[in-house]
Amino acid sequence: MHKLIEKANTLMEALPYIKRFSGKTIVIKYGGHAMADEALKKSFALDVILLKYVGINPVIVHGGGPQINETLKRYGIVSEFVKGMRVTDEATMGVVEMVLTGQVNKEVVGYINQHGGRAVGLSGKDGGLLLCRKLLQEVKRDDGTIEKVDIGFVGDITDVDSSILVTLEAGGFIPVIAPVGVGAGGESYNINADLVAGKVAAALMAEKLILLTDVPGVKDREGHLLSSIALTDVPELIDNGTITGGMIPKVTCCTDALAAGVHKAHIVDGRVEHAILLEMFTNVGIGTEILG
Repeated sequence: MHKLIEKANTLMEALPYIKRFSGKTIVIKYGGHAMADEALKKSFALDVILLKYVGINPVIVHGGGPQINETLKRYGIVSEFVKGMRVTDEATMGVVEMVLTGQVNKEVVGYINQHGGRAVGLSGKDGGLLLCRKLLQEVKRDDGTIEKVDIGFVGDITDVDSSILVTLEAGGFIPVIAPVGVGAGGESYNINADLVAGKVAAALMAEKLILLTDVPGVKDREGHLLSSIALTDVPELIDNGTITGGMIPKVTCCTDALAAGVHKAHIVDGRVEHAILLEMFTNVGIGTEILG
């Protein structure tokens, strides 16, 4: 009986959060180990389906870095990265689009549907969802000056037409977005999935932006988890090397989303089973919250 009461108490703890978020949109960036481990795939799918059934509208933006790396290796293409962004020439872009839209997106959609959800897959090219221009990555040189580096077919989002997402949400579907955008000339662009999630969250005025990662969250220079970071502290944390590499676009997309009106942004360990539910429906939460 004690265990049954504990289960009931868990449901009661979740009740005020369900009430608060019902009818709201939550944008989730899905990537890393959570996309590779079978138990975590199921956990993620069930979390997302539960959100939909309790009246919350999840929108998924997925990554696919490991799958891209594996396919590029088979083709003998070597990747380089500049401040966490993949340098994407024409050959690389062909592989990126093939893997993200033709393989990974359909796997994510299939897994959600298999477990009882109603997911629909699309890329940023569908319905003009993500319009892009070429991104010139800013790099600080040894003398302190900033250089803008051309890293190929990497997109900087200029506009998000969220009408297709609103239509899918209203129809009871869960949108699953591959981070491939389209340029003015119809060319495809590779876009960092974290940045896509932030822009989509801003366009939808989402209640929450949640980024699933392969680490517990943002850590300080001694390796301790930072449970919260003030928006104003982010530039200094990047400059002093606390936030580095692939964590830079994650934190940047959170700060941009908050500045655009998203209410809360979280960087969460996707290796934890039911990480989304723990973040949304418990009093403690997990990971790092970026505070506006």
